[in-house]
Amino acid sequence: MGSQRKHRKPHKKKSNWLKNERKNISGGENMNDLQRAIAKRKSCDHEFAKTFDKEYEEFKIGVLLKEARKNAGLTQEALADKLNTKKSAISRIENHSEDIRLSTLYHYAEALGKKVQVSIL
Repeated sequence: MGSQRKHRKPHKKKSNWLKNERKNISGGENMNDLQRAIAKRKSCDHEFAKTFDKEYEEFKIGVLLKEARKNAGLTQEALADKLNTKKSAISRIENHSEDIRLSTLYHYAEALGKKVQVSIL
């Protein structure tokens, strides 16, 4: 008996931005499963529901910074050299950006050849 592969029907391509955002934020292709799990947990755990959105936004800032650095073709060490700091400081910014100062954010973006735009909604 030989194993046979099932052929899947081709599906419509998702936009690259959406596909990359899902991978970046969730770490994989199962964003819908993640969204369902979060919604379920929010409905059962009121404390989790209160803090999740705020903490998710803080997490997303770090992800965006890391992706911008990678897209610029820089390592944490190279960016640290440009900012006259240590690699550990760049890691801290990318992984614990919950209280990042605006001046730090501006310097980080400037070193990447980017600008920061702040909006109040």
